[in-house]
Amino acid sequence: MELLVIMKRTLIVQVVILFLFCLSVPGKAITGQDNRMELIKVQDAQGTTLEVRLPVKKLVVLTSDALEIVRALKAEDLVVGINTGIVKDPLFWPRLKHRPAVGRWSEPNYELIAELNPDMVISYARHPGAEMEKKLMPLGIRVIRLDFYKIRTLEKEVKTLGRILKKEKEAKELTAWYQRKLSWVREKLKEVNDRPAVYVESYTGYHTTGPGSGGNEICVLAGGHNIASNFSIPYPQVTPEWVLANNPDVIIKATSLSNCYAMADPGPLRTTRHRIMARPAWDNIRAIKEGRVYVMAGDIWTGPRAIIGASYMAKWFYPDIFKAFDPKELHREYLERFQGIKYQGVYVYPSL
Repeated sequence: MELLVIMKRTLIVQVVILFLFCLSVPGKAITGQDNRMELIKVQDAQGTTLEVRLPVKKLVVLTSDALEIVRALKAEDLVVGINTGIVKDPLFWPRLKHRPAVGRWSEPNYELIAELNPDMVISYARHPGAEMEKKLMPLGIRVIRLDFYKIRTLEKEVKTLGRILKKEKEAKELTAWYQRKLSWVREKLKEVNDRPAVYVESYTGYHTTGPGSGGNEICVLAGGHNIASNFSIPYPQVTPEWVLANNPDVIIKATSLSNCYAMADPGPLRTTRHRIMARPAWDNIRAIKEGRVYVMAGDIWTGPRAIIGASYMAKWFYPDIFKAFDPKELHREYLERFQGIKYQGVYVYPSL
C-alpha cells in the first residue's frame, strides 16, 4: 500500500513539473509550426505605424492597384474578397473574377467582409473613410492602407506588402525590375534641357494634374514640363482660355474607359482625341497644330503600370531619343512576367 502511495505522489510531481515546463516554453513551441504567430510593425500610405499579426492567410483587396501587386507577388490564393469592378474585367482577372465581391472600392459592404472573416483588408489611403477601421477592427480584421498608384512610393509599398505576405523575394524581384526600367529612362533624358510644355488632362474635362498627382509624376519622369506644375493642389480645374494662353507643345488626355485589356478597336480613344482637337479656338494651340495630342487609358495612367504610361510619354516627347524603344514590349514583359497573362488590348491613341 505504501508503495502505491509513493508511486501516485511521484506521478503527481512529474505532472506538475511537466505543466510548469510547458508554461515556460513559448507558445509557438507548443502549438506547432502551423499556428506560430508573429507581430511586425509596418508603415502605411498615411505614414501611420501599424502592428500586423502574421501569418496573413485571408485577404480582402478593395482596389485593383493592390490586387495587381498581390498577383505580382504570387499571393492571389490568399484573396477571398474583391471589389465589384474586378468581375467586370474577367479577361484581365481570369483567376480572380469569381471571388466574392464586397462592394465598390470606395463603398464596401462591411457585413459581407465580416462574413468572409479575412485577416486583413487592403484599401487606398484616403478611401474608404475612417469608418472602415471602426467597423472592422473590433472584429479582429486589420485594415492596411496602401496606394500603389504613385511611382515615387510604389517601391516602398511593394516591400511593405512583401513583408506582410511573407513574399519578400517576389517583392525584391518586382522592385528591382522597376528600378532598372526607371533608371534607363532617366539615363536617356539626363542631357535633355529643352523640355516640351505639356497640358495633362485627367479623366474629367478641364481638370489638369498638379503636384502630388500621378499624372504630374509620370509627365515629369518622362521629361515633360507640366504647365500646371505651379498649382498648389493635385487636380485643379482650369479654363479653356488658360490652356490656350499657355500654348502647350503636347496634350495628354487620360480616359477612364474600362476593359481596355479586352479592347481590339481604338475607336473610343480616337473619338476622345477628336473631341479634344475640336474644342473651340484650340486650333491655335501648338499641340493641336502639330497633331501632338495623345489619349491614354487609365490602366497605364497611374497604378502599378504607370511606368508604362511614362514610357509612352517619353516616346511622344522625344521620338528621336526613344526611336528604337517600344513601350508595348515593356508592357508585354510586365504582364507576362508579373501578372501571368498574355499581352493584349488597346491603351493609347494614336498608336506608335
